[in-house]
This record gives sequence, C-alpha cells and structure tokens, in this order.
Amino acid sequence: MKITKKIRNVLSTALIVTMMGSMLTGCSAGSKAEAASVLNFGATNFSDSLDPSAMPNAAWCVSRYGIGEALFRFDDQMEADYYLCDDYSVNDEHTEWTFHIREGVKFSNGKELTASAVVDSIEYMYEQEKSGKGSTAPSQYMVYDSIKADDEARTVTIKTSKAYADLTKALAHPFFSILDMESDLASKPIGTGPYAIDKYDTGVSIAMNANEHYWKEDVPYEKLNVIFIEDSTTKAMALQNGDVDVVENINTANDLKTLKDSDDFNVSETVGVRIGFAYINQKGILKNDDLRQAILTAIDDDTLCKVTVGGLYDAGASVLPSTLDYGSDKLKDATPYDEEKANKILDDANIVDTDGDGYRELDGKNIELNFLTYDSRNLPDFAEGVASQLEKIGVKVNVKKTDADTEWNMLVSGEYDLLNTNWMTVQDGDPYGYLDNWYGKSNANYCGYQNDEYDKIYEALSTEMDEEKRKDMIQELQQILIDDSAVMVHGYYKSNMSSDKSVAGANISVADYYWISTAIKPAE
Repeated sequence: MKITKKIRNVLSTALIVTMMGSMLTGCSAGSKAEAASVLNFGATNFSDSLDPSAMPNAAWCVSRYGIGEALFRFDDQMEADYYLCDDYSVNDEHTEWTFHIREGVKFSNGKELTASAVVDSIEYMYEQEKSGKGSTAPSQYMVYDSIKADDEARTVTIKTSKAYADLTKALAHPFFSILDMESDLASKPIGTGPYAIDKYDTGVSIAMNANEHYWKEDVPYEKLNVIFIEDSTTKAMALQNGDVDVVENINTANDLKTLKDSDDFNVSETVGVRIGFAYINQKGILKNDDLRQAILTAIDDDTLCKVTVGGLYDAGASVLPSTLDYGSDKLKDATPYDEEKANKILDDANIVDTDGDGYRELDGKNIELNFLTYDSRNLPDFAEGVASQLEKIGVKVNVKKTDADTEWNMLVSGEYDLLNTNWMTVQDGDPYGYLDNWYGKSNANYCGYQNDEYDKIYEALSTEMDEEKRKDMIQELQQILIDDSAVMVHGYYKSNMSSDKSVAGANISVADYYWISTAIKPAE
C-alpha cells in the first residue's frame, strides 16, 4: 500500500509531539513550498545536556544535529579532511602542530571564528575533565603541553610532549567541536554548523533555524525540528505517517524491512565501525576469572545476532569489527559457545547451587548480576537475551533499562556488573582511544580491568608510528582481552538512516557523527 506524504505547514514542535502521542495520525494543510522549508528529524534522545564536556553523548549530539563543527571532518574511509582548518604544518618530531583557521567563518550568532575562540573551546574541554565537572575525556585522544592562538596570523599552535602520528584525526572528533564559550552550552550551544538552536525542550525536541551566517553553502531548510522518539517502531510509524521526514537507526528488523520494500522511502545502510558490547565490571563479583569465562562461554552470539536482533548485527569475538584491518581473522575465540562446557567450568570451580533454588552461589551468596542497558541499537534485546541464556547455567541476571545519561553516570561510578553500549571503535580514525577502555592506568577504564602485558603493549602503541607494526600490536591487545574474558562482545552494528521521497541526501556516514548536514535537502 502506498503511503502518501502529508503536506505540512510550519508545525509547532509541540503539535508534532502531540500527534505522535496519538499514534501519529495527524495531518495539516499547507503549500509544498512551505513544507519544503521545514525538516522534521526523528531521533533517539542520547543526552539531556548539549554541553560537550558533560558526557560523550552530549558532544556527539552537538555534531549530529548540525550545531557544531570541528577543525577537521572524517570521510567514509575515516580520513580527516579540512574543515574549520584549511591548512596545517607539523615539525619532524610530530610534537608541534600549527593549524590555520579558515577565514570567513562565523558562529551562528554572527561572531567571527578566531584562533582565540578555537583555543578557548578546546581548553574548556580539558578544564572540565581536569576539574571532574564533566565526564568527557578529550585526553583519550590528545594530551598537549601548550596551546596558543595567534589571531593576526589566524593560527593555533599545539605542542605535545609525545609524538602523534596524525593529530588531525583527533581534532576531527566531536569532543573538539568549536563552540562559542559565551553561549549556554547545556541547552543552547552556539557553533558554526548549518543549524542554530531556537528552543530546546529537554527530552522532547529541539527547534532549530538555518544558520544565516553559515560559511560553507546555502542551508536547505529554513527550520529543522529534532523530535525525540525512543521506540524504534514508533519512529518507523512517524516516518510512514509523514510526521517526520527522516529518522536515524530503525533497529527493529521488520520495520526496517518494510521501509526497504516500499517505493516511498529511501534507506541508507552501512556496515561500519560500530560494535555492541558490554562492560564487565571486575571490581565486584565478576573479578572471578572462572565466572567470567563461563558466562562468555554460555552466550550464543550467533543466535543473538541473527535471531534476537533480526540480523542487524554481525557476530564476532574481537573487540574491533572484522571490517577493520586489525587481524580479526587471526584471532582465536577463547570462549566459543558451549553450554555444557560453561557448566563444567563453574562446577570445577565449585561455583555450584547448594540450596537447590536453581542459582549458583559464590562466597556463600547467590550470583545475581545487575545488567544495565538503555534503548539504543537493540541493546535491551541483547541484555534480555544474555539474561535468558545465563539462566540456563544457573546465573541470575537482573536487566535494568535506563536512559543514556543515567547509564553513563552509573558506568563512571561503577554501579553495575554488566553494562552494554554501542561504540564507534575508531572514533578518531584509530582504535587507540577505544582500547583505552581497558588500559589499567586510564581514567576511562571504568570496568577495573588490569593486565600488565596489555598495559605494556598499549603504552608502546602510543609512540609507534609504523602502520604495520601498529596493526600487529592492536591484534595482540585484542587477543589478550579475548583470553582474559574481559569484554562481552555482542556484535558489529549496521547503521541506517531512512527518509521519505521528499528528501534527498539522507545518507548514513561510516563515522556516524554527521546525521544532519546540508547534504540533506528537498528532493528535486
């Protein structure tokens, strides 16, 4: 059945949300010209703050919603292209980098983008990290000794004590989106992107206007409404009913198939560099090696990926997707699915059920794991599937679904046993920052993992400039994590973006940082 695109006038965000609350069946009249001036974008709400220092999700939102831009921008090969920077130089030691700031760029409030503004924005992120006021850690990707602005020359010079193979990739990360530090960063950050916030209704929607000062090209829509829709099926319905024009990441297999099979919609899909995985907190009961090994051995990853989440993930054991050239085909899975073996591991370790209630005990107490999850990219489905499979070996798992911000805060505070999430593994074009999650001396090692050999190789990786040697070292790091049962790998995610036929250019990027851009425009 063909679904006719509804023609809308400039609907208020509140009206759109109300329509969604009543099964998204509303309709309004208006000319096609008026409708083309507004883009309604349906998305999961990943953060109630837009201050990029508050938490990583907030930084990503600033980039994804077309608010902020960085000095560089990733292409689909995860190479950094020039953006707010149009030239740079580096010394032979790769410890002094000088970036020229593009002329003619203004913030959406009309203020000129100066070298000092760039320095202020970058320094703010590090100040917040150092003070503990924010949980975003830009030091994962770059640690500098000094950063100085020369407004007359329009240059920013960064000096580091250690060499970086390519600092341009670090500066392409959303942590380094350049914002006006005099703006309200939590609810109305001002950047150089194509759209500027008019009103932020926390947890509901963001009403935005075209940035009249945008430096790169004409902004296609006069107004943009980012409408938060948590449920994937509701998101698909909103698109089918014409209440939104574009949606990100439909993660219910049947809904995605419906959109793909219809001539009324475009679906852009890519097997990118994302991984679904669960942190294993080794500061609590899961510090027990036998228990961790048995748990991972009892999980049927193929069934979870192919059946539980309908093929939206590819299964694998490595902490980096097989699409990346880091030796996944050479890695050995230390815990392939084997329920019988999992039971034997626990029995041999005397982790048994002594009171006959169906659950095994450790140190005289029933094993009862708290698994935190949130509604993004099928993570709750994985959590429930894991809980069901572990029940078969006498391990009780309580799944608690929360929001992204709360889950992140509980990760940082260590209030979990298992906690799943979905990461881009090469956030700065290299897996070094992602592998920091398990480095023993890292502030980002929230799971308490410790392995001296891992730390030794990881530290050497930071100074290794030879690409082939780096690949070998990264392969070694992955094998150590696999052998130690340090990570619960769910699988490798297939990102997608769907739009109706009134919209052109709504394509999902491999980097997954750039949802809303000037590439999305009315179809001709």
